[in-house]
Amino acid sequence: MRALVTGGAGFIGSHVAEELVRRGAAVTVLDDLSGGFAENVPAGARLVEGSILDEALVQRLFRDERFEYVYHLAAYAAEGLSHFIRGFNYRNNLIGSMVLINQALRHDVRCFVFTSSIAVYGSQQTPMREEATPQPEDPYGIAKYAVELDLQAAHRLFGLNYLIFRPHNVYGERQNVGDRYRNVIGIFMNQVMRGEPMTIFGDGSQTRAFSYIGDVAPDLVAASLRPETYNQVFNVGGDEVCSVKDLAERVARVFGVRPAIRFLEARHEVAHAFASHDRLARFLGRRPTTPLDEGLRRMARWAQQHGPRQSRPFERIEVDRNLPPSWRAVTGAGEGGQA
Repeated sequence: MRALVTGGAGFIGSHVAEELVRRGAAVTVLDDLSGGFAENVPAGARLVEGSILDEALVQRLFRDERFEYVYHLAAYAAEGLSHFIRGFNYRNNLIGSMVLINQALRHDVRCFVFTSSIAVYGSQQTPMREEATPQPEDPYGIAKYAVELDLQAAHRLFGLNYLIFRPHNVYGERQNVGDRYRNVIGIFMNQVMRGEPMTIFGDGSQTRAFSYIGDVAPDLVAASLRPETYNQVFNVGGDEVCSVKDLAERVARVFGVRPAIRFLEARHEVAHAFASHDRLARFLGRRPTTPLDEGLRRMARWAQQHGPRQSRPFERIEVDRNLPPSWRAVTGAGEGGQA
C-alpha cells in the first residue's frame, strides 16, 4: 500500500501517518512545515518538505511514487481567523486541494481521503448530522465544503473514489500549543504552562464536543481500507459535550492549578457545535471513546514534557476590520482565544 499524507508533520496528519505505518503502508509525507514539525513524522515514513501549491513537486511525487491512497490533511485550520485572511485561506485550503485532486485523477488513485470539518454545517440544529444541508458561515468552512463538492463532481465524471471526514475540536499529543488562533485546548494548556490566565471570547457558554486524537486517526485509516465506505461523508470525533468555561476549569484541574480565566469581548462564532456519529458507527461499529478528562490528562503529560511554545501573531492579516483586539495585539505573546 503506497500512501501520500499531506500535512503529515502536523497534528492529525502525523497520527494518520503513524497509523498507516503501523499497518505496513509505504508512507510519504508532504508538508511545508509552516504549522507542523519534522519530529512529528513517524519513523518509517518519508518526509518531503514542500507545499501542495507546488504543482511541479506534486506532479513529480505522484508520478514517481504511484500512490494508491491520498490522505489530504494539509490546511490552515484557523476557522475564526479565516474571515481576515480570505486569500490565504482559499489558496491553501481550496486551490491546494485542487492541485492534489488533479493528480489523483491523472494517476487513478484508489481512494482520496479528505479531512473536512463540521465548520461546513454552520449554525445547524445539533447534533449535526451528515444529511443536513451545509451552510458554512466562515471562509474556512466555505473552502472545506467547496472541496467536498469538487470530490463529488470528480467521482461522477471520472469515477474517483473519495472519503470525506468531518472531524471536530480534535486534541491530544503533538498539537501545536503555540498557535493562538485555533485549538482551544492547546491554547489553554500553553497559557497555563506560561503562568498566564486562560482567555475566553465571550462568557464561555459556547459548547463543543472535543475529540481525542487516539479515537480519530485510527477511524480515518480503518474506513479508507473498506470500499463499502467510499463516496460518503462521515462525522468523526467525540460525543462528550461541555462548555468552554467548563473546559478551562478541567484543564486547570489536570495541571493542578486554580483556574484563572480572562474573558474577552465575544467574537462571531457558532455558539453550539457537536455532531452525531451514528453513520460511522454503522460501518465501523461503535467504538468506546476516550473520556474528556482522561484525554486531557494524556495531553497534559505530553505538553509538560515538551514545555510551552511561543505564541506569535499571524503576520499576513488581509482585513483588520472587526479583528478581535487580542488577535491584533503583538504584546503579550500568550494571548489567545477559543477556536
